[in-house]
Amino acid sequence: MGKHESAHIVWDWNGTLFHDNDAIIGATNAASAELGLAPITLEQYRELYCVPVPKFYERLMGRLPTAAEWEAMDVIFHRYYAEHRARCGLTDGAAELLAGWRSAGRSQSLLSMYVHDELVPLVRGFGIEPHFIRVDGRVGPSGGSKAEHMVRHLRQLADADVAPGRTVVIGDAADDAVAARAAGARAVLYTGGSHGRASLEEAGAPVVDSLAEAVEEAERLVA
Repeated sequence: MGKHESAHIVWDWNGTLFHDNDAIIGATNAASAELGLAPITLEQYRELYCVPVPKFYERLMGRLPTAAEWEAMDVIFHRYYAEHRARCGLTDGAAELLAGWRSAGRSQSLLSMYVHDELVPLVRGFGIEPHFIRVDGRVGPSGGSKAEHMVRHLRQLADADVAPGRTVVIGDAADDAVAARAAGARAVLYTGGSHGRASLEEAGAPVVDSLAEAVEEAERLVA
């Protein structure tokens, strides 16, 4: 099948395929407590969350964290998250959707800002790694934008007949839409993760309330 005929999905991980809201909020509050900040709810998190992540903490604090504060919060966040992610699982229906897309002869990959060396065994542990032609996590410091990673990810998939114009990014954050545009792809945004519907709709991509709807919309976009 040629590049101009194949359809490809790039999946986000945290908050999309991996339903880790509880671990994210707990880790955020643990990191914020380092600076004496009050805990926030999931609803507040969805209203305030943005990337780069230091900008999110600026919204919480009223100022950007210093380099030392950011480093301390980042360490605490990832330590707490690593402890509590074990209680989290795949989003309802995710495994079936991945299997269905693959069995239809279409390709998919996974791109996450979660650290690569921790992402891969986590994905493997859920038994879904074979559904992806590539799994990429973050290599290097945290806190950046996803756009440059998305561009690199799709370039690395060029030999697998993945064309950006026939690619749809499915994620839970406005940054997923920004990253898709930077790479020449399209995006569908899911309300079950880090952003509420109102903030997602500002990103200018279709917004859905389930992963099943996201896949249906992806099929429509590349039809």
